[in-house]
Amino acid sequence: MFISLWEFFYGHFFRFWMKWLLRQMTGKCELQRIFDTYVGAQRTHRIENSLTYSKNKVLQKATLVVQSEVDKCVEDIMKEKKINSEKDASFKICMKACLLQISGYKQLYLDVESVRKKPYDSDNLQHEKLLLKLWNLLMPTKKLKARISKQWADIGFQGDDPKTDFRGMGILGLINLVYFSENYTSEAHQILSRSNHPKLGYSYAIVGINLTEMAYSLLKSEALKFHLYNFVPGIPTMEHFHQFYCYLVYEFDKFWFEEKPESIMYFNMYREKFHEKIKGLLLDCHSLQTCRREEQ
Repeated sequence: MFISLWEFFYGHFFRFWMKWLLRQMTGKCELQRIFDTYVGAQRTHRIENSLTYSKNKVLQKATLVVQSEVDKCVEDIMKEKKINSEKDASFKICMKACLLQISGYKQLYLDVESVRKKPYDSDNLQHEKLLLKLWNLLMPTKKLKARISKQWADIGFQGDDPKTDFRGMGILGLINLVYFSENYTSEAHQILSRSNHPKLGYSYAIVGINLTEMAYSLLKSEALKFHLYNFVPGIPTMEHFHQFYCYLVYEFDKFWFEEKPESIMYFNMYREKFHEKIKGLLLDCHSLQTCRREEQ
């Protein structure tokens, strides 16, 4: 109750007068002061909040701008806030960079959601080719005897036909599995081998699809924002989402063997523990330096 009242009074009264006072003292608007004080994710995050909670319609709409209209939006903001480009030459560059990150994150979510909504279709030749590609990447010396086969269990699928395992994440789950196997083949072979451990083993493909769901939920909840704002200076893309997925695969395997679960029956409990660990790291804009491992 107290927090709600504080947020109301701060948003409607204190914030306005505080901004006015600081402008009189510094000669700069809130946006300029943010650029002078912060860098990286903190800068973009604070700019996004400033625009979102502004009473000015031009500034509010800036958070919804599409990438093709970013330049015009920056000009409109400068005009609205009476910012002289000659006196503050860096403002236009900084604001454009922030708006590209903000609009890019929103577009990335839409792109990921679009792929996730596409179900795996065994009548789609491209889907089938992608599935067989996964097998060939993970089992290069072992031929798949038939499309419907118990061999799929060798790479961690539950049944004779993997298509049933993609229901939750659609074709996105398969795309992520192939991306990791194709771009980090030696790591994929190593993790697949570790997943067959007699005591600590787990279903490689099923866990991979679970991690796709985790990456998607972190993107949707905006927990992934700080990481992308920190490490992607421009527009975040599907490539960055796939890279984050690779990070999760690598880290989960390490986490699983460090925790040494008594049984695979406790998977959901450890999955949630891992999810909370990653979320905590993501919310700390100064951490997750190791996320760049896969980019090096």
